[in-house]
Amino acid sequence: MDKGLEHFVAVAEAGSFMAAAEILHISQPALSYNIKRLEQSLGVDLFIRSVRGVELTPYGETLYNSAIFMSRLHTNALAAIARQKAELEEGISIGTGYSTWILLLKDYVIAHFNAHPAAPINVSIGNMMRCMDQLIAGDIALFMGHRIDHLKPGLAVDFIPLGHATDGYYVRNGHPLLGRTRSIDEIRSYPTTMANPTDARQKRLTLGSGAQDLDVSGHAFACNSMSACIEFALNTDAVLIHSDVLRGYFSKKGLQEVKIDRPSPRRQAVMGFYVLSEMRAKPKIQEIIESISTRAEVAGLFPSAT
Repeated sequence: MDKGLEHFVAVAEAGSFMAAAEILHISQPALSYNIKRLEQSLGVDLFIRSVRGVELTPYGETLYNSAIFMSRLHTNALAAIARQKAELEEGISIGTGYSTWILLLKDYVIAHFNAHPAAPINVSIGNMMRCMDQLIAGDIALFMGHRIDHLKPGLAVDFIPLGHATDGYYVRNGHPLLGRTRSIDEIRSYPTTMANPTDARQKRLTLGSGAQDLDVSGHAFACNSMSACIEFALNTDAVLIHSDVLRGYFSKKGLQEVKIDRPSPRRQAVMGFYVLSEMRAKPKIQEIIESISTRAEVAGLFPSAT
């Protein structure tokens, strides 16, 4: 509120210039001067002055009521701005793979929205190299997924391990691979499908042409849509390769997991969080990682990394 109005309200409520000056921590002559300037600017007397103190004139009453209303509006506006600022600071921008989105991030994001409905939420779902691209560009604050092997040095990112996940192999009902345990070679004799293969331009972030073994080139069908890969597997003899933590999800979609011979090695990926090194110590980043890690532990996902 304007200082002149603030002084006017103080005098009106204190009932005298002396008492108001003590409350405002200014001299009485300075306060009297400020009130006189206000009266001159309005062209009316605001107070009836006497030895007993001051009383509001009809003009003073009008100004006082308006000043109190403006003060309330000002206070409410400051409170609203403070709430808005707090909500914006609660905004999250995060990347994730399909497994972590379905099993963890989806519920976390919904809970966060319910707690902070005005806070903006940005989620990038899919390819880990795309998420890395966005992290380095500053489009997201962190992302959750598997550790990326052979990253080029100097990217200034940290990986915080959470646990590990193992490849699973999923096929339609009635598929020839079902009914008994199979070796990886038997599975590989069938066409395969995988969601989110690495784009050529994203491979600039890794060393060597064979850096992205996680994508394993040569799929019959590769797509950035998990739903499309599921549909392809449901309507062909293709094998969908994805983390075994989603076996329950795939079962609901109509895909069954192929049982693997114990001697057959299955690829394991270390799961965790990528964050810019300079941002790792930020309280908000630590809070997100801790919250999601706790959810993963409670759900029994991703056994400790080895």
